[in-house]
Amino acid sequence: MNNLELTELIKEISETVFHKPFRHAGVFNARLRTTGGRYLLRSHNIEINPKSYERFGYSELEGIIKHELCHYHLHIEGKGYKHRDADFRALLKETGSPRFCSSVEPERAKRPANRYLYECVACNTEYVRKIRMNVERYRCGRCAGKLALK
Repeated sequence: MNNLELTELIKEISETVFHKPFRHAGVFNARLRTTGGRYLLRSHNIEINPKSYERFGYSELEGIIKHELCHYHLHIEGKGYKHRDADFRALLKETGSPRFCSSVEPERAKRPANRYLYECVACNTEYVRKIRMNVERYRCGRCAGKLALK
């Protein structure tokens, strides 16, 4: 699908779902990373992330377009077009548009939160720390014994 076909699809969805014309352009933007699409306030164009179409298919693309058209039509009419506005939420419900799209980027593996395990030599109390500490400077809080990295 190219940008002309995308614009025609947006116009078709706008007419059938919103019963209003879409008079601007729809563009694929591969630089979008965290979102499926966005509505540009100044140019009134709609940008779509091509990765969301490739990964999730036509139904996801249609949902993203409907969501962005909610922003578009409300902004053109001078109503509340932001996510937190009541007008926007009501139009989402009325048109069956999704509030969020599926995640485009795969989830990154989180590094372990607790990386260092210290143990008291005297009483065997364990201390878990994210940041490495100087065992010569600190002692056990329970018995004041020496600490060792486990």
